[in-house]
Amino acid sequence: MQVVTISFFRYDNWASRLEALSQMARGRFALKSVPGLEFFKLLGTGSDEGFNPRPNVDVNAILCVWPDMATAKAGLKGSITHRTLRDHSCGTYTIYLTPTSARGMWSGVEPLQVTEKAEEGPLAVLTRATVKLPVALQFWKHVPQIQKEVAADPTCVFHMGLAEVPWVQQVTFSLWQGTGTMAGFAHGQTPHGRAIRAAYGDHWFKEDLYARFKILEEEGTWEGGSPMAKLKSDSRPAAPAPAEPAATEKPAAQAPAKPKRAPRKSRGSKKSKVSA
Repeated sequence: MQVVTISFFRYDNWASRLEALSQMARGRFALKSVPGLEFFKLLGTGSDEGFNPRPNVDVNAILCVWPDMATAKAGLKGSITHRTLRDHSCGTYTIYLTPTSARGMWSGVEPLQVTEKAEEGPLAVLTRATVKLPVALQFWKHVPQIQKEVAADPTCVFHMGLAEVPWVQQVTFSLWQGTGTMAGFAHGQTPHGRAIRAAYGDHWFKEDLYARFKILEEEGTWEGGSPMAKLKSDSRPAAPAPAEPAATEKPAAQAPAKPKRAPRKSRGSKKSKVSA
C-alpha cells in the first residue's frame, strides 16, 4: 500500500525562517538520498491559510511518497531535511495517507498508485496545477470567494494552500468529514465549481493532478489541536427549527360558527314532558 505523507512546519523567529528558506533550496539534495523515497516536493504557503499569493514565511511543508508505512516512518525519522525543519520549528504536523483515486501528472510523472478502495467517511483531497502565465490573474480572481466558502464549511476541518512556485504552481490540501459536501463544494454551483469549469473549459492549466486519500494516522498537532479529532466530531449544522408565521400574516380562515337555537316557548296550558 503506497503511503503519502505531508509534513507542515511553523516558525516564530527570523533565524528559523531563514533556515527554512535555506532548506527549500538545498534540502532537495538530501531528500534524494533518503531510502525508499519515491517522489517529493518542498512547498511554500501563501498568507491567509495559503489562499493569498503573498508568501507566508511562517509555514512550509514537504510532501513525500513512499512504498509502504514502514518505509515512510523510517524515512521521516532519518531524513536530515525533516529533522532540521523540526528542530527549527515551533510546531509540526504530519499526516499519513493512501490514495483512493488519482488522475493527472505532476512534473511529468504520475506519482500516485491507487491500490485502496474509497470508503465512506473522512477523506483528504489534494489538487495541484501549473497555471498558464497569461491567465494567472484571472485564476487568482476566483480565489478570495473560494477561501470564504471553504472557511464557512463546517465539514472541512483543515485546508491549506501551498505552492512550488508562487502564482503559477499551486497546490491545495484539505480534510473533509465526507464526500457529499466536498463534492458539492468542488463541482456544484459554487465559486470553486464555476472556477474549475472555466479552468478546464478555457485550458488554464499546463499540467494538473487531482487525488483523494484515505486518512491513516497523524503525528503532532496543528494550531493546538488534532485535525483528525475534528474529523471524528459531528460538526454539521443542526436542522433549522420550523419557522413561526410572521406577525403580518393573516390567520387561517375558519368556518363560521353555527348559530345557537333559541329555546322553545312553552304554551300556556301545556306542561313540558319529563322523561322518567
